[in-house]
Amino acid sequence: MRWMRAAGRGLLVLAVVLAGYGASGARAAGGLEGRGPLTLATAGDLTGYLGPLLQGWNRAHPGEKVTLVELPDSADESRAQMITDLRGGTRSRFDVLNIDVAWTSEFAAAGWIRPLPRDRFPLGAFLRPVVDTATYDGRLYAVPYVTNAGLLLYRKDVLAAEGVPPPRTWAELERAAKTIAPRHGLDGYAGQFLPYEGLTVNAAEAVYSAGGTILGDEGDRVTVDSAAREGIGFLARGVRDGWVPKEALTYTEEESRQAFQDGHLLFLRNWPYAYVSASAAGSALAGKVGAVPLPGRDGPGTSVLGGSNLAVNAHAEHPDTAARLIAYLTSEGVQRQVLTRGALPPVRADLYEDPELVRRFPYLPTLRASVLTAAPRPKSPRYDQVSMVVQAVVHDAMAGHSTPEAAVRRLARELADISRRG
Repeated sequence: MRWMRAAGRGLLVLAVVLAGYGASGARAAGGLEGRGPLTLATAGDLTGYLGPLLQGWNRAHPGEKVTLVELPDSADESRAQMITDLRGGTRSRFDVLNIDVAWTSEFAAAGWIRPLPRDRFPLGAFLRPVVDTATYDGRLYAVPYVTNAGLLLYRKDVLAAEGVPPPRTWAELERAAKTIAPRHGLDGYAGQFLPYEGLTVNAAEAVYSAGGTILGDEGDRVTVDSAAREGIGFLARGVRDGWVPKEALTYTEEESRQAFQDGHLLFLRNWPYAYVSASAAGSALAGKVGAVPLPGRDGPGTSVLGGSNLAVNAHAEHPDTAARLIAYLTSEGVQRQVLTRGALPPVRADLYEDPELVRRFPYLPTLRASVLTAAPRPKSPRYDQVSMVVQAVVHDAMAGHSTPEAAVRRLARELADISRRG
C-alpha cells in the first residue's frame, strides 16, 4: 500500500516553526502535563528537509529535543511497526505519531493514542471536513496536519481542441473517454485500481459520488445500498467497455501518474502531487494539464479525504511537549511552509485564498472546493479489515469476475461479518 506516500507526500513531511516556551516540566493547560524529550515516528522522509527543521527545534528547545524515527516508505509497513510498538505499552519508542487519517479510529479504539483537549489546537482555522478525520466516538484523538482530496486531471489541450469543457458528471466523462480519447491516440480514464488502499479510496469516492455510504459513523452498521451498486458499476463498466484500460487494474498512484504524464491518458483521478509533477518545467505535459473536482452521478462528485493526523501515544511521558509541538506543526507559519516547501495540501483554510499562494499553486481553489465537499473513508476500529474487503470485492467486479449486483451483496455480507466480530 503506497498511496500514503503518493498523496501529496502529506504523510511524510513535518515542519517546525521555532518559538520559545517556558521552563521544562511546567504544568500544562488542558489536562496534559510533562515536558521533555520526544520521539516522532513517521514514514520515511523523502523530501530531505525534515532533519534540518527538527535540528532547529532542538536548538530552541534543548530540554525538549525531538528524535525523528523514520519508518519504511510503505504505509502498510509503517502501520505494522507503529502497532507493534504501541502494543508494547509503557516501553514504546514513539511519543508523537504521524498517522494516516484512516487509522485514527482504529488507534483510538485500541487505546493506543490519548484523547486531546480541543482548546490546545487551532481547529477553528482548519478546513471544516478535516477535523472529522481526527475524531472518534465524539472525542478528539489526533490533530490534522496535512489534508488531501482527489482531483480529476485532464488534458486541457485536447479538450480545448475539441471545444469540450471538462466533465462534471460521469456521463460526460464516459462520453469523452469513449469518443475523444481514441481520436487523439489516448486511453480514456484511470485511477488507482490495484487491490490496495488506493482502490479503497477510489471505490469509496465512486459510492459517495453516487449518493451512498459504506458504513455508519463509527463503523457500527453497514449502509451499502443501490448507490454502492451504481458506484461500483461505473468503475466496472469502464473496464468492460474499454474506456478504462485493463492496465489500470495494476495502477497505484505512481503508475497512474506516469501513464498520464507520459501522454497515454485523457483523464486521471489522482492527488494534487500528480498535477504538480505533470505541470512542472521539463514535463512533456507542462501547460497542458487542467484539474477539476471529481465528477459524480448527477454533478460534481465527492472525494475521499487523504492526508495525515498527528497523535500522541497514550503512554507518552511528556504529553505537554507533544501537544505544543503539534500546535506548532499546525500553526499558520508551518502550514505555509508545508505548502511552499513541499507542495503539500495544508489544513489551514486561509492559505487556500492567499493570492500569492494561488498564483504559485493554481490548483488551490479547486483543491479547496474538493476538500470542503470531501468525506472520510469508512470509520471503523477494524479499518484494515474493512479496507481489504472493499479492495477485494471491487477489484473482482472491475476485472469482470462478478457483477456489480453480486459485488454489493458480497460487500454487505462481509462487512456485516466484520461488524459482528467486533
